[in-house]
Amino acid sequence: MSKQDYFQKAISWAESLRLSEMKVNFEGYEAPNSFNRTDAEEEMVFTPDITGKRRTNKYYIEIAMKDDNNLEQISKWKLLGTMASMKGGKLYLLAPKGHKAFVDKMLAQHQFPSAEVVYLQ
Repeated sequence: MSKQDYFQKAISWAESLRLSEMKVNFEGYEAPNSFNRTDAEEEMVFTPDITGKRRTNKYYIEIAMKDDNNLEQISKWKLLGTMASMKGGKLYLLAPKGHKAFVDKMLAQHQFPSAEVVYLQ
């Protein structure tokens, strides 16, 4: 299954958090703001899957799946985790069946204290 197949479940889970101003990187929803990172060789654009606010705190939600480009994925998670911490919120990584062990391993390997992994059924 592709990441797009999990968006409806992820949106339902995010709605259960009672977030306001929810933006989703999916058809039919307002897209979240993207972040650009430029280094000497290339420019990377990171767009969160889901964002929302509760009071003044900002939350970032990512559907975390196995990927060939782990470095880009880790960079995105670190950026979103930092942004969430700065804005009093949290980064949630939603791991579908078959991907949770991979996500846990990546978090342990790269030391993500601020991210919370949620099993997405």
